[in-house]
Amino acid sequence: MSVSTREHEIYKVTLWGSLVNFILVVFKFIAGILGHSAAMIADAVHSLSDFITDIVVLLFVRISSKPQDEDHAYGHGKFETLATAIIGIVLLLVGLGIMFNAVESIIGVCRGEELQAPSMLALVAAIVSIVFKELLYRYTISRGKSLDSRAVIANAWHHRSDAFSSIGTLVGIGGAMFLGVGWRVLDPIAAFIVSLFIIKVAIVLIKPCVDELLEKSLPREVENRIMEIILSYPEVSSPHHLRTRRIGNSIAIEVHIRMNGGMPLYDAHRITQQIEGALKSEFGPNTHIGIHAEPRKE
Repeated sequence: MSVSTREHEIYKVTLWGSLVNFILVVFKFIAGILGHSAAMIADAVHSLSDFITDIVVLLFVRISSKPQDEDHAYGHGKFETLATAIIGIVLLLVGLGIMFNAVESIIGVCRGEELQAPSMLALVAAIVSIVFKELLYRYTISRGKSLDSRAVIANAWHHRSDAFSSIGTLVGIGGAMFLGVGWRVLDPIAAFIVSLFIIKVAIVLIKPCVDELLEKSLPREVENRIMEIILSYPEVSSPHHLRTRRIGNSIAIEVHIRMNGGMPLYDAHRITQQIEGALKSEFGPNTHIGIHAEPRKE
């Protein structure tokens, strides 16, 4: 798939998500206000964060798809990493916000405060949100994996976190409506539990971004595979000083190899080109590779 086609497909899936999110944001806010449900209003805020992150993806993916230039010799892949990190941070803040509001409401109930009962409109809005957000998650995660886009995958998890939030909202609203005044505390309790899932997803998204920005090496199994490919060429021995890192959806590989010191430079160059081709075939055509050839120690 070409870079332009990949970019177009990422835009397409993200635009669909932003359209659904915009409709849900408006619907949830209306349902929360008219249905007297603070939980639904909080859920609407969560959907609003989804809409905002859709815009972030649209802005950063275009930048990350740009080819190498004079100022960015390794390409612009980390812009997509930055977009993923922003989504994770927004998700973390939303989760913490929901948790704070839930704890505040629970404390209020313990002090004798009475929560207002929501209406059927809020309950219907929660059901609609769960259905549409789960469908949107399944569509987005499938496209994200096929496009190998961590930003799209991150956005898919944001959709699912919104569905989780709506499940908690549904439980809370349903309990408050059908179990009586004493059970209205189910709303903030469910919101608190859902906030833990949201925070966990946020951390899962942020951690690899931090690893990449801190130049963490690729997993050991990946580096072992790199060594296997290099050693598959009989002219090469003792690969060492292997350095790896991730750059957006691409990786960078630097390694030293040893070959016969009497080998003509033309042959040494041909072999290193073959190794580069094999590595790019394994890890993608945008893999950045630097091979330093040394004479074999006899």
